[in-house]
Amino acid sequence: MKKIYFFIVLLVLCVSLVGCIETKILERVSLVTLVGYDIGKEESVETTAVVRQVGTELQSKVAIITTENSTSQGTRAKINLRAAEKLMSGQLRGTLFGEEFAKGGIGHYIDTLMKNHTISEGMLLAVVEGETRPLLEYQYPEIDEIGEHVYKLLDQNIKSEQVVSSTLHEIAYDYYSIGRDIAMPIIKRDDELVAISGIALFRKDKMIGKLAVEDSFFVKLSRDDYENGIIEIKIKGDDFPSSLVEGSPEEIILVLDPIKTHKDVKLVNQTTPEFDLHFKVHARLLEIKPSIDTTSQENLEKFEDAIGKKLENEILRVVTYCQEIGSDVFGYGEFYRSSVRHSELTEEKWQELYKEMKVNVKVDFTLLRSGVFE
Repeated sequence: MKKIYFFIVLLVLCVSLVGCIETKILERVSLVTLVGYDIGKEESVETTAVVRQVGTELQSKVAIITTENSTSQGTRAKINLRAAEKLMSGQLRGTLFGEEFAKGGIGHYIDTLMKNHTISEGMLLAVVEGETRPLLEYQYPEIDEIGEHVYKLLDQNIKSEQVVSSTLHEIAYDYYSIGRDIAMPIIKRDDELVAISGIALFRKDKMIGKLAVEDSFFVKLSRDDYENGIIEIKIKGDDFPSSLVEGSPEEIILVLDPIKTHKDVKLVNQTTPEFDLHFKVHARLLEIKPSIDTTSQENLEKFEDAIGKKLENEILRVVTYCQEIGSDVFGYGEFYRSSVRHSELTEEKWQELYKEMKVNVKVDFTLLRSGVFE
């Protein structure tokens, strides 16, 4: 009898608790899929939200709503006043920052996003050339929903290792770490499409420079190991062994795919500081203009050395530029702090050391094969 009474009480409690849960039926909510932040008037924040409303027939309508307020949460409240149904951020897939807005600092917004338990840490962040509002409000003839499209654009290029990854988790890690800075993709409207156009470089939470999208390979190569990738590189004719090519071409263009790399970093001088970077790069030659003969072992070794030297120069060029503007997107400071006992490294101290940092780059390039038919 006691057991029956216990189960009846338990059943009543369960029913009561279920009744207290707020139901979130799709037809009764508006799903925010993407937000963009720009500088508003009088130091306010202009927020543009892509809002999707699902109808009773599971057909969705997309609205672009823009408001201004002194805080991001304040703009959210204003956006809610203009939405037909209650706003929900659980489907937020991306956050964009206008270029001038990013230069002013995005740390507060990273904090706010991380504190929102309904937002996935896999959400993607990016900077927009110019402002986010014109990019999101434009009527693209071939794009049904701009929020989903921007997310897929970033996601597939990150997964194919064409650009640096910029999930909320990774951006927050770079932001909170001492001796490591943020890097994220830059996008822009390209006629009737949206395209990735570069890489935004930050010092702490402020955007202070950018690189061309082609340089994303060298940034990612210096930050992470590649598992799969593709790159087109150009080598000046004078920098290429004359024994490998007929005539005197101004440049040799080649495409490498797929690319697998491994990076080894050593701190060889704590005072300067000085790092030795050793890269092992394995790739297949997909295309080359003009063609060369790599059938002999001697020619193959010369060819591999030429590519290795080119990669070394490009990595040094990118690292030098980042040093000049003071953005350590490679995490050398973090490596230095973990390698030097009792370093007591601060952001200010590392900025001084970073300016004088020396990097020695060595790339061992191995050609896997010279064509798909070999």
